[in-house]
Amino acid sequence: MHFQDMRATRTLAPERGAVAIISNSRGELLLHLLDDIPVIAWPGYWSLLGGGCDANEHEVDTIHRELNGEAGLGDQVDSLRRVCELRDELGSGQLITFFCAYWDGDETQLPLAEGVKLQFFAPEFLDGLKIPFFIRHGINRYLDTVKLLRTRRRPR
Repeated sequence: MHFQDMRATRTLAPERGAVAIISNSRGELLLHLLDDIPVIAWPGYWSLLGGGCDANEHEVDTIHRELNGEAGLGDQVDSLRRVCELRDELGSGQLITFFCAYWDGDETQLPLAEGVKLQFFAPEFLDGLKIPFFIRHGINRYLDTVKLLRTRRRPR
């Protein structure tokens, strides 16, 4: 699908959305392979679990609802924290709030309600995946923060 076609769906999308960067004990990130249908932004891409905010819904409530509705993870993730906000300029047009959380389960056992597949990936394998630009940018910001925190914790 061409970027101009995806931008045409903007008027139907909510103005805001939320996604979750979920990591496990191995440092892998949980990605969601989206359906390859033309009515969604980024069809056939690997993305993060999440979605658009309902009217008057706060982004924290959105991400809990989406995690629960898409993969049954709403109450299972630990320490949900806000990472950043980025706009999906080439897709839905939404301002997306990125959250991070921890979950160390088996993704193959999750009840996937949307999309094709959920899979954990080590960060070094992300470059080979088809990921929306703004999602890749949000993941990179998260990974940079994690590296910085690890560097600060090292004894001198």
